[in-house]
Amino acid sequence: MPELKIQHILTLAELFTKGARYNFVPITTSSLGRSINKSQQAASKHLMELEASGCVERLRSGQKVSVRITTKGHSEMIRISSVLKSSLESIPAHLEFKGTIISGMGEGAYYMSMKGYTKQFKTKLGYVPFPGTLNVKLKDKESIEAKRSLDAYTAILVDGFSDGKRTYGWVKCYTAKINGINAALILLERTHHDDSIIELISEENIKKAAKLSTGSKVTIRVPISVKPVLG
Repeated sequence: MPELKIQHILTLAELFTKGARYNFVPITTSSLGRSINKSQQAASKHLMELEASGCVERLRSGQKVSVRITTKGHSEMIRISSVLKSSLESIPAHLEFKGTIISGMGEGAYYMSMKGYTKQFKTKLGYVPFPGTLNVKLKDKESIEAKRSLDAYTAILVDGFSDGKRTYGWVKCYTAKINGINAALILLERTHHDDSIIELISEENIKKAAKLSTGSKVTIRVPISVKPVLG
């Protein structure tokens, strides 16, 4: 058996929980089958295959059977664990969004020009954004799901504030590129947009710099990492 099958991995995992890594532990195939949600016959077959592959040893004393995981069985599980850990912890180099530029309602220019925001933008992004946001309508479900996943990744947090009359929500900023122009994709604590719309800010007028207009098709890329860095 060159590679462990899923059923063998589940059986070995159950044997680990029973303390069979270093000691022979008594076991019945009926109880093992119940533990791995298989029949007694299937559990018996798993043990025979694992023994044939050198992953477990079995001792028989009359009707009683004891099982111990071998060094090979342990090494195989370590290898599988390493592969799974690497897969689960891996992340793509960037998230990609495809969409079409749409007209905004003019609110972005007002809010992004407020001193409570611009001071923080200057400190945290290194620039005061061009007044207004670029609105992009996402074209497919993949892009919408990518937007929804952004909360799992690193963001620069621009804190909410109060001007004495009302409070304004936080802004999460993600470094981005749109058609080669440096920008920041922003998520707002309070927004009228649904998940199909993303907003971008930049030090320059993105439309003019990239020679874009309402209706232009664009691709936005956001480099990502997994540990949120807020602030």
